Amino acid sequence: MSTVIKVENLSKQYRLGLVGTGTFKEDTQRWWAKLRGKEDPFIHLGVENDRTIMDDSKFVWSLKDIDFEVNQGDVLGVIGKNGAGKSTLLKILSKVTAPTTGSVKVKGRIASLLEVGTGFHPELTGRENIYLNGAILGMRKHEITRKLDEIIAFAGVEKYVDTPVKRYSSGMYVRLAFAVAAHLESEVLIIDEVLAVGDAEFQQKCLGKMGDISKSDGRTILFVSHNMPSISTLCSRAIFLKNGEISIDTTVANAITNYFGGENKSNYLKDICLKYKDDFELNEINIFNINNYESSVILDNKEIVLETVFELKGFLSNYHITYHLYNEQGEGLFSFSNENFDFKTGTNRILFNFPALFFQSGTFYLHFYLIENKNTAVLIEKDILSFQVIDGSRELGSYMGREPGFIRPIIKSKLL
Repeated sequence: MSTVIKVENLSKQYRLGLVGTGTFKEDTQRWWAKLRGKEDPFIHLGVENDRTIMDDSKFVWSLKDIDFEVNQGDVLGVIGKNGAGKSTLLKILSKVTAPTTGSVKVKGRIASLLEVGTGFHPELTGRENIYLNGAILGMRKHEITRKLDEIIAFAGVEKYVDTPVKRYSSGMYVRLAFAVAAHLESEVLIIDEVLAVGDAEFQQKCLGKMGDISKSDGRTILFVSHNMPSISTLCSRAIFLKNGEISIDTTVANAITNYFGGENKSNYLKDICLKYKDDFELNEINIFNINNYESSVILDNKEIVLETVFELKGFLSNYHITYHLYNEQGEGLFSFSNENFDFKTGTNRILFNFPALFFQSGTFYLHFYLIENKNTAVLIEKDILSFQVIDGSRELGSYMGREPGFIRPIIKSKLL
């Protein structure tokens, strides 16, 4: 299968603060260096693009030494925290902005949906903007006309198609913009987080359309989203960007696990000292297979125990603990708590027992809540613990692969 996108040693540097990009003399010297294939003489050493850290540097690398390839028909997910460089990467691929160093080679035409209203002229009608976008992509008028009715029907804006788009809502903007990008005949489709503006029904419609065009038309798709279930459903591969660099380029499941910090957390958290006032102090949270406390491996075919150790001062029967459990796509599975008994003064050690074969293999994340007076969360710690469950041993012939879903509750049945 042919390579459609090839990115080599790609970097993008920005200057911080309220300053210009330089003088005409500097711009001329940069142009002359680029013409001769030389390095930019005004590239400054910058710091890693971590938005949470304050430092004295006036330059920052939004992207640093990015290398990857995308083949025809691939659906590549790009994930990462805010400020990781996702949008900058897509803007460079779309030729909205130029890289500081490195090169991007794209085979074919690119249709991009980066921000609400990108590529639309507010004074033109929806119909006129469809023709404008098609012309920008290099399509002839008769090619656009052939797709026009299909675009309008998909967008669901028939009533407003001859109205200037400046009067559209943000959701209507996205509907029409996606319909144009998806139906016009480009080889590469680039979609940023903008789909989140649309309603749930339209988001599902868009995901279905992207799946269809990648499989039937062989078009290449780059998709940026913070919606992990969408990434998991649509993409065949994912890149996890962290502080402007590729942290991992791998399967979707592995990338999502890294996104949620699965590689950095442990099954055991001791001496964490999470406090509420002078009343409550959380000391330990551990999860393990029963009778196998020290092992970091958790098997699905053995009973699993979650242990919580904390200190209470005074008689506090109006407190209880609730956990929310999430899967590696960030979807909430269920919650559980100790509401059937009261705590005691001093050290409390509570155990939650999950039966064997309750969990599927995969990575799970716990959110911790201290609840007061049965309805007020006074202490919240999200992703306080992650753990990975793996397939235990089974007799030959008894395992046909991972079952669907993330848990396997035991459902009682009887033959009548």
